[in-house]
This record gives sequence, C-alpha cells and structure tokens, in this order.
Amino acid sequence: MKISNSLFLSLTTMNFFQSILFPFLYNNKAKPLGLWLIWLWGFTLIGVSFYATQLMILPSSFKGQILLDGPTITIFTAPRPFVGSIGERQALAIRSWLGLSPDISVVLFSQQPSVFSFAELFSPRVSVEPNVDFTFLGTPFFHSMVARSKASSSDVSVVIDPDTILLPDFIQTMKYAHKLDHDWLLFSSSKSVSHFPFHLDADGKRWFQDDGSRVKTLKLQDFLSQDWKWNLCDGKMLIAWNNGDLPLHKGVLPPFLYGKGLHNRWLINEALLSDFRFVFDASWAISNLYVNDLDQDFDRASEYFLGLATGKRFWEVTGNSNLAMLYGSLYFHEQNFSNIFRLFQCGGHYLFINSAQMVVYPLKYKGSLSLRKQVMFKSTREKKTLECIDTIRSTEGANDCSVENYWNVSTPISLPLSLDILLSLRADKNKTVVLAVVGYSYKEMLMSWVCRLNHLQISNFLVCALDDDIYDFSILQGLPVFKYANLETKISFDNCHFGTECFQKVTKVKSRIVLQILKLGYNVLMSDVDIYWFKNPLPLLSSFGPAVLVAQSDEYKLTGPINLPRRLNSGFYYAHSDFTTIAALEKVVKHAANSNLSEQPSFYDTLCGEGGYNRIDDSSCLEPQTNLTVQFLDRNLFPNGAYKDLWQASNVKEACLMKGCFIIHNNWISGRRKKLERQVPSGLWEYDMSTRMCFQMWHKTKVVYF
Repeated sequence: MKISNSLFLSLTTMNFFQSILFPFLYNNKAKPLGLWLIWLWGFTLIGVSFYATQLMILPSSFKGQILLDGPTITIFTAPRPFVGSIGERQALAIRSWLGLSPDISVVLFSQQPSVFSFAELFSPRVSVEPNVDFTFLGTPFFHSMVARSKASSSDVSVVIDPDTILLPDFIQTMKYAHKLDHDWLLFSSSKSVSHFPFHLDADGKRWFQDDGSRVKTLKLQDFLSQDWKWNLCDGKMLIAWNNGDLPLHKGVLPPFLYGKGLHNRWLINEALLSDFRFVFDASWAISNLYVNDLDQDFDRASEYFLGLATGKRFWEVTGNSNLAMLYGSLYFHEQNFSNIFRLFQCGGHYLFINSAQMVVYPLKYKGSLSLRKQVMFKSTREKKTLECIDTIRSTEGANDCSVENYWNVSTPISLPLSLDILLSLRADKNKTVVLAVVGYSYKEMLMSWVCRLNHLQISNFLVCALDDDIYDFSILQGLPVFKYANLETKISFDNCHFGTECFQKVTKVKSRIVLQILKLGYNVLMSDVDIYWFKNPLPLLSSFGPAVLVAQSDEYKLTGPINLPRRLNSGFYYAHSDFTTIAALEKVVKHAANSNLSEQPSFYDTLCGEGGYNRIDDSSCLEPQTNLTVQFLDRNLFPNGAYKDLWQASNVKEACLMKGCFIIHNNWISGRRKKLERQVPSGLWEYDMSTRMCFQMWHKTKVVYF
C-alpha cells in the first residue's frame, strides 16, 4: 500500500526500533533495559512524527490553526419499509446518526411510500433519493448507490446499513480523518448484538435505558466492550471517504446488489490495490452495532408467500458472487485484512497501527501540545498503547477472510419465478403488461428501453429472453425475465437483423409469447426495444376496448392510407385478453409457422387480408372470421423510423415532442450498429453501458460505450 513520503519515513524509523524493542518487552529479565528503550523509542518517534504530521496530517489551509468545526457529512443508506420491528430498528439507527451532529444529513435510497413518510418527520436533514437503480423486487444496486454518494457536495460521504447504530466516537473519528492531508477511504465493521436495552429521547441526543434512567456514553461503551460477535470480513460495515479529487479505485464498480454479499469487500480490495487513496480500518475507533434479529429477516406480508423471502432469493447472492469473479481482482488477489492499517483510540489518543508489522503511528492533534509536554505524556501512554496493540492482535486470528466459500461456478444463475408469478407481480391494476422479446445482441437497447420506462415510472414490463446470455445478463441487471426455451436458432450478435433467417425465426417467437400471456388473462403491449418512449401510451391504447388490436403503421408516405398491404408493424401493438383477440392471434401464429417470411407479413395477411381486402377505411381493418378490428395508430403520435425523416432532424427529441409523440421507432434501418449510431447521438438514449447504470439527473457526465 502506497503512502506519503513523510508517513513512510516515520514508519521506516519505527520498524527499525521495533525490531530492537519488542523482544525486551516480553522478557522479564530485561525489563529495566526495555523501559529505557521505550523512552528512547518514544522520544525519537515523537521527533519523526512531529515532522511527519506537519507534512502529512495537516492540510495546508489549516497549518498553525485549530479546526473548530467538523466536516459536513452525508450518510447514505437503503432502508427497507418502515414497518414492524425492522422499521423500529431502522428508525432508532437513523435517529442515532442525526443526534451526533447538526452537520450530518441523511439520504435514503428507496421508492417505498413508508420511507418518504419517515423522511418527512426529519426534513430537511433526511431526504429520499428514488433515482438510483433498483431491481424489479426493489433491491438497490450498490454501484448506483456509490455513484450517487460520490456526487454529494458534502466533505465526507458514508454508506452504511440502515439498522446500524452509531455512537459519538463516530464524529470524533470523522474529524480526525478529515484532517489527513491525503484522499482516504475508511471502513468500520459493525458489532452484532442480540439485544440493545437503550433508546433515544425525542431529540435523539440522550440515551436512556429501558427503565427510563439516563445512560452515559461510558455505559454504552461498556456495553460494546462485551464479547459480542464481530466479523471483520463478512459482517455489516460502514464505508466512508472524503470527497477529494482522487477516485476510490481503478476501473468500474460492477452492478452488485446491495446487501447480497461481497460488494463491500470488493470495493475495499480494489481501493487498496488501486493505490489512489489511503485505505484504513477504523473498526476500533468507531462504535457501531446492529441488533441481529433473525426472526424478522424478511417481509412476511409481501414476499414470503411467493417464495421470495430474503433467505430464498439465492440468485441475488449467486449473482454477486459471479460478478466478483468476473470483475476486479478479488478472486485471485484478495488483500490480507491483517496487513491493513488500523485507526484506533488508545487512552484518549488516535493511533495508526499495522499490527502485522508491529508499526505504530500517532495522529497528532490540531493545536497540539508542545514537544516537551508530548514527551512527558508519551512515557505514560506507552504501556497503554502496547495493551491496545495486544487487544487488536488478539481479535485477528478468529477472522477468516477467505472468499473461497463464495465461489460456486457450478451453480447457474436462475430466476426461480414462473411466468404466472412474474405476471402476478408485474401486471398493473388493469392486468396489463408491457412485453419485450430480445436476444443478447440487443442488450444495450434493452437496457436503454428499461431505463426509459423506469424514468416514466412504468413498472409493469416483462422481458422474454431468447438466449442464455441475455437471460443471465437480465438477471444481473435486476430485470423480471423469463426464458423462451423452444428457439431452434442461435442469435448472432450483429447478423440477426431485418431480412435474415435469424430475424425471421426470432420475430415468430413474439406472437407465440403474446398469445400465451393473453390466454393467462393478461393484456399485452408488445414493444420492440429499439422504440423510445416519450410518455406512457397505455391509457390511450387501452381506451380502444376489447376486440380491437391497436398497432403501429409502417407506412412512410406522407399522404394516402396508412393501412396499405403489409404496413402493420408487429413491433408495437396492444392486444386485449378476450376471446376474439385470442382467436385472431392464433390464426396469425399458425400462418407464421407455415411462412418463409418473418412474422410481420403474417399479421397483415391474416388480419387485413392479402392485398388488403379486409380494409374498411384508410386506417383500420376487420378480420371477418373472428370479427377482430385492427386499428392503425396516428403516425404523428406513433411515428415509424421513416416517417417525415424525424431521425434526421437536428434535434430529434424536440421535433417529436412538438408533434406530441408517444414513441418513435428506430426501424427502417438495418443492423444493430447502425441503429445505435443513429439513436445514441440523438439524445434518445438512457443507459451507460460502461458503468451498467441508467442515466440520472445527478450524474456529472454521460459517457456511453458500445
């Protein structure tokens, strides 16, 4: 680990003396000589430390001054709904944070109504940030949480579990860390307790016991000093960093699911190897704990009956494990936690220690004592320091930080939810779902499409995966996905576009899936992923009522009928779940199965008749056997890719919004790359493939790679 030259000089000097000193400290016969060496070591160390702290620890703007005010701190967390005992524990934890300092503000990552209600009680110090990436079950993505935290304007950002209680030494530690003249990242493991017999007053500043008696901070510290479970490797922890110029680590943080394992360890490991920041463990300097109540580890009301209890959502843990194997160096170069610098309090003073190398480095106070007084205090603190070192070393052997148990490549990632369950979870109140059918070659467009729907707060979508790669990708991206298992072709990455055999086979899957969902009693809006949505079209499309199939027109001429032969676009249509529509779509599926063309001609030839003999006017048809009406949509509201050359406009978004567009289709162009080259620069793009995150208002930059 790389540190500044001044710190290196001090530590090198201490390494020299400790090689002489420590053998005497544990030899009774040499105690007099050992004490003399302690004095000599302390005096020399003070001189080196005095020089080093002037160079390293004091920021240039504060040298010779006393820092009166602490840093501004924003604590970020992702709570579960504030209900039951889980809500009570979270409320106690957050109130413990707020009571520490008026310079602390809290941001809650959530889209749950109960979280908004809780935040209103503590506004403006507590706010809710719903605009990060979540899975379809509401689990936030750790990489999106960290990105939002890094965009904070506060001096220090902290990411912490929502039920972790903080005590006053947190503020003192943050003040000392903030004085470091180098960008830093610290972490602190939390202690697990089976009970916590204290509560806060209304102001969140004074602690009381369950019997109502006042509790002093010292008693809380005594409570923490008990032999509680403390897992320095896999337990809960807080991570904090100063908002300096240096990144936290090299590379890109994968889309880990928050709270599902390995993401904290991965980040710390990469930060250490990247060597941008001074990374240290503050577990002995920050008192933080959580109540381990296993009986309340899931939301019984909303998840348990679906088999989605936290303990059963194993695909989330498997996904994090797979990501940790594929990205970064945790799999093959895990850091040894015992060799990390630790910040700890000892006798009221802060020290850095590397216990593996037996190196101690004192953190000097602002407005420090004179050198003479430091020497006087040094001799009385030496014994206490050695006791603190022994305490830290005694806790390290019991912590096995190996990640080997996480790697299970033999277990394929899979979403154990049937189509029936997904439909019941995702359909809106009108029993309608938006369906995308897609292969891996269009994963970028899928995600841009999903991000846009999320931005419009349209959550009733499903993804049908045409191959294993897009299925795995969709699960890792937290999408509600199911697999179509009967496709007898491989989806080429670049050569499955309009007119190819691959394209013909893929398009015929769409109508089969739609028909299957209609028969299960759900309405379907079929949408290709190369369609950009400006606003929600569902209220308009559903207003046509049953026995009407509403579809986009593929006609590009500005005048004349829009329902000319084979101008029905099967990439965007709304089908109602009724007997008439189901019977008509069965005819389409049968016709397509016997055709050498794609599915799109089968829609028109079956419903509007070959040559258009079932047309009843310039924008609709009537299928005579089933009595299904086909309504072609207004192209000004639902333009295709060739209509009025909208894609060639200098500002595509503005041109479409002026027309009142609901969508625009990126068709009438062949090939995935050409579609991307047209859509990405237009601004109608919502996803950064380099970071696997949706663009948000708080993003500082928008960079896309494809």
